[in-house]
Order: sequence, then C-alpha cells, then structure tokens
Amino acid sequence: MVEMKDVSMVYQSSQTEALYHVNVTINEGEFVFLVGPSGSGKTTITKLLTGEIQPTEGSIIVNGFDMGQLKKNKVPKMRRTIGVVFQDFRLIPHMNVYDNVAFAMRVVGAPEKNIQERVPKMLELVGLEGNEKRLPEEMSGGEQQRIGIARALVNNPRMIIADEPTGNLDPVRSLELMLILEKINNEMGTTILVVTHEKELVNAFSKRVISIEDGRVISDGMDGYYGYDQ
Repeated sequence: MVEMKDVSMVYQSSQTEALYHVNVTINEGEFVFLVGPSGSGKTTITKLLTGEIQPTEGSIIVNGFDMGQLKKNKVPKMRRTIGVVFQDFRLIPHMNVYDNVAFAMRVVGAPEKNIQERVPKMLELVGLEGNEKRLPEEMSGGEQQRIGIARALVNNPRMIIADEPTGNLDPVRSLELMLILEKINNEMGTTILVVTHEKELVNAFSKRVISIEDGRVISDGMDGYYGYDQ
C-alpha cells in the first residue's frame, strides 16, 4: 500500500514548491488514476514513490518501507516491490523481446530456471507469445509498451506505476493497454497506479481518480474524472 501524510516538496535548486500538504492512501489491490495538467505535481509524486527523491515535509510509506528513513542500501529491495512502465518504453534496442523482459530478472540475480519459466508467462499475459526473438524496432508502439508491462511485472511486484504509459500511442492502442493493466489488477491483485493527463482514457473506466492541480489534491473519488483546464 501507499500512504502519504501531509507531504510537501520543495526543490531546493530552484526553490520550486511542487507539492503542498498532500494526503493520499492507496490500498493493496486498488486500481487508481492520478490525473492533472502538466506541472501539477504528478511527476514529483512518482519520484517520491520510487525513492528517487525524498519529501521536504511529511511521511511516505510504500509497501511497508518508510521512504523518509530509507537507507541507500535498502532502496533496491524497496524498488523490487514496484514495477514501472514508462511513456518512452525504455527498452534495450539490441536485445530481443525475451531478453528485454528477462533482463529485469537477471539484474536481481534470479536463477535462469526461474527466468525461463516466468518470462513466457508474462509475454502470454500481455499477448506477445511467439514474439520472443523479435527486436523492439520491429514492433509497433503498442507492442513495445506491452513489452514494458511484461518487464515491469516479471519480478512479481506488489504495485505497478504506469507513468503516462499511453503518451506515445493512438487511442485504440491506449485502450488496449489499459485493458491489460485492468486484467493484471483483476487476476493477479497487483496494485495499479496510472499517471496520466488523458481525460478520455480515464473516462472510459470506472476507477478511483485522484486529481491534482498546482501541487494540491483537489479531488479523490470513484465518481469518474474531475476535469481541469489545460
């Protein structure tokens, strides 16, 4: 789960006040959209949850880890509980589909036997079975993002953070991607946090929506999307 209590964030280098007294709780197994315009604080929240930065004020608990007290040598252990899906895919171009997904397991020292069992299951889950030997450049944008989801999921994290995952996709591929994330949430119980500014996509799903603007949470509920002016 995620618990942010009275979290504020000021970037010292620029004195930019990015978050103001944010209080958010995301329970185990939830599917949540975090929405807001550019500069609203979405990226800062993502960085705080992954341990890239620490808050100026307040406390953050992520999957049992106190992010404010987290020692550097414990960061890798914490990050193994989170899978991240990026807007720009961040695949390794010279590695084929199988090795891109397997790489996430090899980094944490997983036995090759486990890799051989787990990777095909993840590729099947995202609809890419039979594509193991293809290179990323041979795949469409939607297929590349599916590789990214398989890679984020392969180490069986408790939570997936999808950071603008549909930013480089057309509406049809975007919807397909959200349906895959919904399937993962329903079938595996993985907590899903989708960070996005795409109103139409959020409106297509009946999920909890946390809306942030100017560093403040302005709404949080299950009643659908709360709009903002871009």
